[in-house]
Amino acid sequence: MASPLPGQVTGAWRCRGLAPASRPALWIGPPCCSGIDGAIVAYRYNAPMTTPTTTTIRTDVCIVGNGAIAKTAALGFAQAGHSVTLLAPPARKPPEAAATSAAERPWDVRVYALNHTAHDLLTSLKVWGALDLARVAAVDAMDVNGDGEQGGKLGFDAFGARVGTLAWIVEDSNLNGALDAALKFSHNVQQISGIACELDCSKAGASVRLEDGRRLECALLVGADGRESWVRGQCDIGVDYRMYHQRAIVTNFACDKPHHGVAYQWFTCNEGIVALLPLPGNRVSLVWSAPETLADTLMDESLGELAIRLGAFADEKLGVLRPLQPEAVAAVPLALIKPHSIVAPHVALVGDAAHAVHPLAGHGMNLGFADLVDLLEAVREREAQRAIGDERVLARYARKRKEEVLMMQLATDGLERLFGANLEPLRVARNLGLNLLDKMPALKRRLMAHAMGKSLG
Repeated sequence: MASPLPGQVTGAWRCRGLAPASRPALWIGPPCCSGIDGAIVAYRYNAPMTTPTTTTIRTDVCIVGNGAIAKTAALGFAQAGHSVTLLAPPARKPPEAAATSAAERPWDVRVYALNHTAHDLLTSLKVWGALDLARVAAVDAMDVNGDGEQGGKLGFDAFGARVGTLAWIVEDSNLNGALDAALKFSHNVQQISGIACELDCSKAGASVRLEDGRRLECALLVGADGRESWVRGQCDIGVDYRMYHQRAIVTNFACDKPHHGVAYQWFTCNEGIVALLPLPGNRVSLVWSAPETLADTLMDESLGELAIRLGAFADEKLGVLRPLQPEAVAAVPLALIKPHSIVAPHVALVGDAAHAVHPLAGHGMNLGFADLVDLLEAVREREAQRAIGDERVLARYARKRKEEVLMMQLATDGLERLFGANLEPLRVARNLGLNLLDKMPALKRRLMAHAMGKSLG
């Protein structure tokens, strides 16, 4: 490996079971496992040189990560009365931008369809009310379409589910902004910026050594550091990994016709899965899970050309689409990641560190929030003599998550395989299946309840 540039830190760690993943030559952020089984993988941080120190910070819980799941975990444990350290990588300085009002702020291309489990958790933590609700859109119905001229149809709506709304579309920046604001008022949380380089576990708990010499000690370490989790790699937890050879193309459009709170989805064989999610006003957010060759083409085209392509799906329902300004688009590689365990001694994995699924159901983030609900419950209901990182406490968390995560993995992976097969008998069968399911209200209601994270009671 080339010598580091001034101000960069290099190192290596060993991980198992991850296939190569593409990334920029210089990766800034937490270490990412990107090597094949047993390989030594180099990592580099563009971090300022720091003065070595031997400071030890002791808290009940240490959370590694800097996304919405990590921040929510910190708030959840803090509000349950535990002291928390939230460890994030050194932040890059954001580009300077002119001050704008909330109404003038560009729409974030990264959005989440949050279900009732996520809504209830964020509400209990006093985060939901801190969102800019003018930029949150309710999903009142879903319109799912099969492929071909005789494509099947499947519809879900809030009335049939006996709820006020099916889900809420929330921008990543809106969610993280509300979480950051809540963390400022959480006295039990210490936010630490640094580079984790070593994880040790003993009977007493877990200890994370940082590059600058500081040490974080805790009874429970929560790995919320994404699908290429450094924590998972340090615990030597193997994974089953399947690349979908697709990328999710995400961007936003204005539409001529009102969407009426309907989320549209089209399953196609050759072009992947196209979803248009409602945003406030006559706006929609695109998530196009496209095969890699098509994804390359879409990323090379202008957003105007992409809007014309989408007309084949959306013109009848939404009218002409126009890119929102400023034009912005992103592409995210898609993969299925199934760790062999979501716990280790004094360690629990949550969010994408514990599971990564295809976005066709829009529930990757919701699985992460459900992880937190079950982990907080397992800790809260432990016996008085057990520490929060006790082996039995974490085993209960792992057992509780097993069924829901497995069902979502099987459903999303199975649907991707089913609709990705270019065989006429399968095309006919899957379209008939959509039409049949649409005529079974009791089964549809069960599916909706599961997706929303609600019981049928």
